[in-house]
Amino acid sequence: MDGSTNDRQACDEFRRRRVTRREALRAGMLGTAGLGLPELFRTRVTAAGANGFGRAKSCLLIFMWGGPSQLDTWDPKPDAPEDIRGSFGTIATKTPGVRISEHFPKLAARTDRFTIIRSMSHDDFAHLSTAHRVTTGHLAPTPHSDAAGPSPNDWPHLGSLVAKVQPRAGALPQAVTMPWTVAHPAAPGGKAPGQHGGWLGKAYDPFRIQGDPNAEDFRVEGLGLPDGITSDRLDTRRALRDGLDLGHELSGTGPASWDGYCERALDSLASAEAAGAFRIDLEDPRLRDRYGRNIHGQCLLLGRRLIEAGVPLVTVNWHDDHQNFWDTHSANFARLKNDLMPPADQGFSALLDDLEIRGLLSETLVVWVGEFGRAPRITLGNAGREHWPHCYSAVLAGAGINGGAVYGVSDRRGAYPTRNPVSPDDLGATILFALGIDPSQKVYDQTNRPMRINEGSPLVRLFA
Repeated sequence: MDGSTNDRQACDEFRRRRVTRREALRAGMLGTAGLGLPELFRTRVTAAGANGFGRAKSCLLIFMWGGPSQLDTWDPKPDAPEDIRGSFGTIATKTPGVRISEHFPKLAARTDRFTIIRSMSHDDFAHLSTAHRVTTGHLAPTPHSDAAGPSPNDWPHLGSLVAKVQPRAGALPQAVTMPWTVAHPAAPGGKAPGQHGGWLGKAYDPFRIQGDPNAEDFRVEGLGLPDGITSDRLDTRRALRDGLDLGHELSGTGPASWDGYCERALDSLASAEAAGAFRIDLEDPRLRDRYGRNIHGQCLLLGRRLIEAGVPLVTVNWHDDHQNFWDTHSANFARLKNDLMPPADQGFSALLDDLEIRGLLSETLVVWVGEFGRAPRITLGNAGREHWPHCYSAVLAGAGINGGAVYGVSDRRGAYPTRNPVSPDDLGATILFALGIDPSQKVYDQTNRPMRINEGSPLVRLFA
């Protein structure tokens, strides 16, 4: 029996044992005694052998936009012909028998803290529609397309779904994305779908940070009081808004559901806690150096600050580097060696160290993934690799994820999985599962249709 069968059986058992209405009512009665619905779910799932349920308080999703080459990063094939394996060597890791690219030396020394998935797989070669699938866990409304940009019909971003089914009080955003909305200059659709609230509505859009946290004048817009607005004046405006809302309530015409979002926005403006969480300049300069004084490293550090402050889901997109990101159709090896892998290696390894030192790694799920991989053959003439969705790699760490492990196997060319294929839907299900959310539960869209939040199977065998 292979691992994927075990995962499916564990998930089926989880779904069969979902709480009944009577149990849910009982959970509500037990809430004051400290046993609520999440705890009841966790007890039932643990009994079914799925030990990762609810282990994460937060998730940091590192989206390596463009499609990193699996062969030149996490899944090298040193015995393959040169036109497949490329020019990079491999390096021994802290995990006996596991080798990765020589250009990830810091991460090679930390493989005991994460699991490498070498069997990510789907069949879509387009950037935009696959970005939707990675960031939402669902097929895009228009799959296999670089022409369809964002639309209200998109599935909500994973952070938006978490905010919907697991709302948290406080002034901090429920989900944060930085440092930009991913887009591709060669894609007719421009921006990728799946990066906002989708059919849940704009109230569930992740809070978006634009800009470079490494810049001396970096400042997060939308936090802190605007120039000329005092706390007293903000209170006056809040009172005026409340009066207008009362009129809506009396007439029966007001969008009552909007009230909570207005209150959260106003609280964020006045909240020292919210503003302070985004103050990366408060970090020790030596720690900032360890992450790397570049946009990616500083985004990861800011992501750690937000996780520490209690933001449930933070997404760090690979930034707009004006060189097509990890989309290495040409000069694949030069780009990886000189521009892409060094900051990725430094930033990710510093993040793992920092989370562990602060006691946060055990309760933070970290996911490193792109939308697809690169072809297991080098393009003649320009040393590039083309898109390849059939087999690529991802890395998961924290929140009980097994350290020093490899999940899934690719063939000798790194072209197709030979064991335990993993879809982006499964990855999304694993994120939800780790956060204590049943991936099979339903939410209602704006037309009151029940929508199952994920169709994948969580990778329960990744958890210790």
